[in-house]
This record gives sequence, structure tokens and C-alpha cells, in this order.
Amino acid sequence: MTLQEFNEILDFAIDREKEAVQFYRDLQNEAHFADQKAFLSELECMEKGHIVMVESLRQKLPTEMQIKQVPNLLISEYLISDVDHLNLTYQNILIKAMKREEMSLKLYTEMSRKFPDSALSTVFAKLASEEAGHKYKFEKLYDEWISKGN
Repeated sequence: MTLQEFNEILDFAIDREKEAVQFYRDLQNEAHFADQKAFLSELECMEKGHIVMVESLRQKLPTEMQIKQVPNLLISEYLISDVDHLNLTYQNILIKAMKREEMSLKLYTEMSRKFPDSALSTVFAKLASEEAGHKYKFEKLYDEWISKGN
């Protein structure tokens, strides 16, 4: 892999993370409750941390990263896929966020498989794990909300 190809891959990942930052920022503007806004702000900060992590790879690839195994409740996989036109009730905010994280998880998982270079594969596997964690948080909130009879 050439240096230019490597930088293009990093630019792609950074652009995805910037989109996620904007996504959570936009959802904060739509949320109605302070605790929802705080949670979305926390996720925005995590996505900003991903940008820093990926950007740091330009200087040095990590030799090891701890990659957490995250449970998958599979809730988002069974929900509607056209979330762009949903009104933003609490339930729909959760659905929209779950679907976004599901797409990011799939993308980073595929990217980790696509590049045989072990360091780059590890980076994408780490990003996939982070997105899986976000998806899991949203699925748990959704499951708790539905269980309460909403």
C-alpha cells in the first residue's frame, strides 16, 4: 500500500467520524430532554476522540490495540431502514441513532477485513468495536423504553 493510499483511507475514516459528530450534534438540537442531550453530547465527544485516534495514525501505526467484544441485541437489524423521514420522537431518535451506528459498524468491519495489513486492519476493528458499543447503548435504551410500555 502506498503512502497516498494509506492517507486516503485515513481521510475516509476521518470524514465518516466527522459525519458522526455532526449527526449527534444535530440530534442534540432535536432532543427534548436534558438527559437525552447529555447522552448525545457524550457520543459526540466519543466520535471526536475517534477523529483524534485516526489522525494520530499518520505519525505512527499502533502495534496493539485492545478491542472489546460488544454484545449485539440485534434490535436495529429488525427495525425500519428508512429513518431519514422519521419525526424525532424519543423512540425515533433511538432508532435513527441505532441505524447510524449499525451502518458504521458494518463499514468498519468490512474495512478491517479488506486490508490485509495487520495494523490498519486492527485500527478498523477497533473503530468497529467502538461503533458496536454505541449501537449497544442505543439498543439497551430502546429495549428499556419499550419494556416500560411506551
